[in-house]
Amino acid sequence: MNWTPEINSFKIYLQLERSLSGNTVEAYLRDITKFTEYLQIKELDLSPKEIVRENLVGYINYLNELGLTARSQARMLSGVKTFYKHLLLEDVIDDDPTALLETPRMSKKMPEVMTYEEVQSLIATIDLSTDHGTRNRAMLETLYACGLRVTELINMRISNIYEKVKEDDLSFIKVVGKNDKERIVPIGEEAIKHINFYRNSVRNQLKIPKEFENVLFLNRRGKKMSRVMVFMIVKEAAAAAGLEKNISPHTFRHSFATHLVEGGANLRAVQDMLGHESILTTEIYTHLDNDFLRETIMSFHPRNQRKRPVFVREEE
Repeated sequence: MNWTPEINSFKIYLQLERSLSGNTVEAYLRDITKFTEYLQIKELDLSPKEIVRENLVGYINYLNELGLTARSQARMLSGVKTFYKHLLLEDVIDDDPTALLETPRMSKKMPEVMTYEEVQSLIATIDLSTDHGTRNRAMLETLYACGLRVTELINMRISNIYEKVKEDDLSFIKVVGKNDKERIVPIGEEAIKHINFYRNSVRNQLKIPKEFENVLFLNRRGKKMSRVMVFMIVKEAAAAAGLEKNISPHTFRHSFATHLVEGGANLRAVQDMLGHESILTTEIYTHLDNDFLRETIMSFHPRNQRKRPVFVREEE
C-alpha cells in the first residue's frame, strides 16, 4: 500500500495552488494519514485509486466506535474529501468515492465529549481538603488519564499499578476489561500523583476487609466503590463546574480518545488503549509494544504536555 506519490502531489497542491498555511497543510495531511492507518488496521491493501465508498463508510463506523463526536469525524473526513477532489481534478481517478458520503451524525445515546478546558474545570471542583475529595480527584484523574470504563475503574487493583523506574519514563497499569481481557495502559504523572496521595493519606486510614485489600478505590467502609457512586461523583462535579452537557464517567473515556486522535495519536494505539476489539474480527492485530503506547500518551495526551499543540484548519 503506497500512497506517497498521491500524498506528495496533494501537499504541493495545498501549498502552491491553495496557498494554505503550514499548520493547515499538516492538518489535511494528518487526515490522510489517519485514513491509511485505518486501512492498515483492517488489513486492506488498497491504493488511493482502489478506495470505494464502502471503505469510507467503514472508516466512519470505526471512528464512531472509538467514541469520536460527529464534529470530529466530519473534520477528519474533510481532508480525505479534499484529497479525492484533488485526485479527480488531476485525472488520477474517474469517480470520487467521497461524493455521496453522508456527513456523520451523532448517535443520541453517545455521551458528549468535553474540551480539555472543561475537563480541567470539572476536576478542579473537587475539594482536596476532605478524604472523599482526595479519593474522587484520584478517580477522575485516572478516568481521564487512561480512558477506563467505570467497571474497570472500580475493579482497579493496587498490584496492577507499575510505577516508572526512570525519571523520564511513564507508569503503566494493567486493566482487566470485558470478558476478562487484559491490556496495558500508560498512566500520566498527574494521575499517579493523586493516586499515591490518596493511598498514603486516606486509604491507609481505613479498616479494610480482607477481600478488598488489593482494590484501589474504596468507600468509607473500606469496601469497593459501586458504579452508581462513580456516576454521582461525576454528575456532582459537572454541576459544580457549571457544565450544561450531559456528563457521565463514560464522557471521560470519549474525551480521552477524542483528545488523543485530534492531537495526532495513532488510531491503532488509541484502539488498543481503549480495549476495543475490531468490528470485523476479535483479534485483528497483535498487542502493541508498550514503548509505542507510552510515547503516544506522552506526546498526545493533554495532561502530559507542557504546551498543548494547536491545530488549525482553514475553511474550504
